[in-house]
Amino acid sequence: MPTPYCVDDFKDKFDSLYRLVIVAAARSNQLTKNEPHGFGASMRSHKNTVKALEEVLAGKLSSTTADEEEEHYLEYDE
Repeated sequence: MPTPYCVDDFKDKFDSLYRLVIVAAARSNQLTKNEPHGFGASMRSHKNTVKALEEVLAGKLSSTTADEEEEHYLEYDE
């Protein structure tokens, strides 16, 4: 059985719990769209939501705010 996750595990990954949920849900939906359908597809050991949270913990997922994107854009605009 996989280890349950705690909110404290993610506190240094995102600035708010809401942003974590949005990013993990978006990644989970992306994984769901790209998975094969048919016999045996439901016999996976991990669900897509767990995979998304594991990717967050591994540092594979991040997010940027609109302000950060604008600052990044302005850096290259000069």
